[in-house]
Amino acid sequence: MGSSTAVTTKVASGTPYQLDQSQVSKASSALLRHIKSRQDEKEKTATKKTLIGDNDDDSDAEDSPSHNEAVWLVLTTKKHVVDKNRLKPGKISIPHSLNASPSLSICLITADPQRAVKNIVTDPSFPQHLSSRIDKVIGYSKLKDRYKSFESRRQLLSEHDVFLADDRIIMRLVTTLGKIFYKSSKRPIPVRIAEIEKVDGKKVKKDPQQKKSKDEDSTFATPAIVAKEIEKALSCAPVHLAPATTAAIRVGSSKFTAEQLAENVEAVVKGLTDKYIAKGWRNIKALHVKGANTTSLPIWLASELWVEETDVVEALEDGKADGKNDKKRKQIEGGDEKLLEGGNKKSRKQKPAEEDDDAQTLAARKEKLQKQKAKALDDGEAIAMKVGSGPTKKKRKSTS
Repeated sequence: MGSSTAVTTKVASGTPYQLDQSQVSKASSALLRHIKSRQDEKEKTATKKTLIGDNDDDSDAEDSPSHNEAVWLVLTTKKHVVDKNRLKPGKISIPHSLNASPSLSICLITADPQRAVKNIVTDPSFPQHLSSRIDKVIGYSKLKDRYKSFESRRQLLSEHDVFLADDRIIMRLVTTLGKIFYKSSKRPIPVRIAEIEKVDGKKVKKDPQQKKSKDEDSTFATPAIVAKEIEKALSCAPVHLAPATTAAIRVGSSKFTAEQLAENVEAVVKGLTDKYIAKGWRNIKALHVKGANTTSLPIWLASELWVEETDVVEALEDGKADGKNDKKRKQIEGGDEKLLEGGNKKSRKQKPAEEDDDAQTLAARKEKLQKQKAKALDDGEAIAMKVGSGPTKKKRKSTS
């Protein structure tokens, strides 16, 4: 019964801070089966089926959102991610690309000047299969001037499938593109296309006060390096963490097999624990996989809710404690004893005496009231007897 009702399973040997491959495979298979069965039901219940729709290209139909639903890895941490370096947009290499479609439309946002990057993309040494998918190259200054309104940015979002951005301006795009982009799954993916100076195999940091070279093309890498970086970005899973305890990373789609999805999940989890999550596995509370409109399936749950052992306050046994807790307890107890020895003892002695005096006063008042009540009753009876006697009757007759 215990195995059938278990939500997740732990690895049988080794450290518990690792994924159970069988658990990831089971969750991936179950999720993909559910998504595909729901897609089949929608197709059966669809009322509008035209000949034009039946004659559409199969590749376009497969790439449509109804046939290519995104699958996400949901990460829950024990503590907030607050490091600014970890909050910067990044990417994690995965074995199965999310952007393998040949009809993919790419928009490349670059640092100024944009003409230098356009020259790189149109260069003969730049791969043709990649340049044919880059439909737009726009510089940061033109992006700000041309796409100020909400409608224009929404139009730009709908025109392209993937947005790549020069990593030098990636943080400035948050305010430039706005929530229409950053609430969608098309957030810009950082790409390093700047020229990197190296001495003895090590990167050389540029002096920010140094004047730029007159040769505009010198700030960008060669066409071969730029193409390599773009291909690397397309074969990665974008990571956008927020200063919170929950994050979602796209790891696949409904077109993937269970094995492909499981391999991507394992690669993303490894990248998160190695680079993006402080304290690594110790700071992870739970890992789930889910579709765009499905429930979350757990693949890993933490056994403890703390990161460090020092975060846990152990329960006191037999009223004993050690260290600071013991000192605090002694201080509190000593303070209580002093208070008891001082005014509290007197006050406790005085309180019973005052209560006794109050009780005696109440008893005396009750006794006095009872006597007054008895006297009133006696006086009432005497008056009644007088009223009922003869003289009063005679007096009434005489008056009548």
